Amino acid sequence: MTRHVLIGRFGDADRRRIPKASDEVASQLQLVKGRRLDHGIGRAIDDLKSLKVIPSEIGVDLLVVAAHIHAADTRISRATESQDAWTREIRLVIPVSDPLIWSSSAGILKRALDFLTGDRWSLGFRERARGFENVLPEEETQNIFSAPFDGVSLFSGGLDSLIGAIDTLQSGGIPLLVSHAGEGLVSQSQERCFEGLKAHYTSIPFDRLRVWMNFDDGLIQDVASEDSTRGRSFLFFAIGVAAGTGLGREFTLKLPENGLISLNVPLDRLRLGALSTRTTHPFYVARWNELLRSLGIPGKLDNPYWDKTKGEMVAGCRNPSLLNHLAPLSLSCSSPAKMRWKKKPQGHCGYCLPCLIRRASMLGRDPTIYGLADLKGQSLDTNKVEGQQVRSFQLAISRLAQRPELAKLLIHKPGSLADYPDRLNAFAEVYRRGLEEVGRLLRGVRTRPA
Repeated sequence: MTRHVLIGRFGDADRRRIPKASDEVASQLQLVKGRRLDHGIGRAIDDLKSLKVIPSEIGVDLLVVAAHIHAADTRISRATESQDAWTREIRLVIPVSDPLIWSSSAGILKRALDFLTGDRWSLGFRERARGFENVLPEEETQNIFSAPFDGVSLFSGGLDSLIGAIDTLQSGGIPLLVSHAGEGLVSQSQERCFEGLKAHYTSIPFDRLRVWMNFDDGLIQDVASEDSTRGRSFLFFAIGVAAGTGLGREFTLKLPENGLISLNVPLDRLRLGALSTRTTHPFYVARWNELLRSLGIPGKLDNPYWDKTKGEMVAGCRNPSLLNHLAPLSLSCSSPAKMRWKKKPQGHCGYCLPCLIRRASMLGRDPTIYGLADLKGQSLDTNKVEGQQVRSFQLAISRLAQRPELAKLLIHKPGSLADYPDRLNAFAEVYRRGLEEVGRLLRGVRTRPA
């Protein structure tokens, strides 16, 4: 195992010596190109300005912090830099506008990141380099808070975020939709869904912020990149909160996600660690809200669908005809590009965990084209990816059917729910109903090892 420290720099003149331990490998993250913040941060600030949204300096800090986390997460290989092929030890030294307030919040941030990625993070903060004390010139911040948006909502291009946007717009809200531009198919889905919403809600001045952040391979010398991207949701949330700081009022960042995926109770023992994502888990969302309070940001994160299955979200959508029209444009698959290797059209594979939950939510009225179109046309091999998630679901569904009381215990496996003592019964119920929903999809589907 190799311990890494990533040191952020504000320009070539930022040469302050940062001590490191003898067993740490140090790498530099240059945040400035010319006089402009690099890695998509400067572009995001400019795009927000064009929307009449001027983030606070703490909001800009969040983007800088997210850049360090995203760079470390995607450019330090788990396979070579950890003892167990998963858990890395990563220290970040981040230049910010107010090191005192960030240092007092470091413990909260560490708890969130350790939980989110499964790594061991350490965070230190220092002042930005001279000349960058204020990223936003004072004259630009004088005429602010004129944007029409009354809140922010994540817009991933998936079915849940599409429903979240429709429900908000249908109820008269004016959201700023926030997207992180990912691979081509994901970006394409975001674009098409957004265009469909704009074509329908022509009188509502909602808009979208789309941020691209990536780092060159080789950022960490002699270390391969990492493709698990467990920390990506920190970037996603940071973009939304940074935008929220420019609204000039208390704001809510909506995280539209069905309760089954949000809880992400492992279907089997294998999914407890590396395969279990925690993007909107209640513990992680609670740590974000704790972080915002500590930083003095007048906002909160909220998942309005924490107690709904995906099918219940579909059934309860406030504009079902529009959802039926736009749903085929949304993308839920965990890795849509993988169908390329099977020489099939890229998109929904039909057998990964998100695809199965999507299929179950629109059972009998699903317009989506899946790579594996017929789950019942053959016996699915559990030694291959086509059958593994199906079989895991079958086992979990069977176990819960035999012992329904297990739901109240299993919901605690992915992480602590102590922040929500009044929701425990509802968490157990949405988990139970979510599995039953998928169970109806898998009724009659055969699986076996080859």
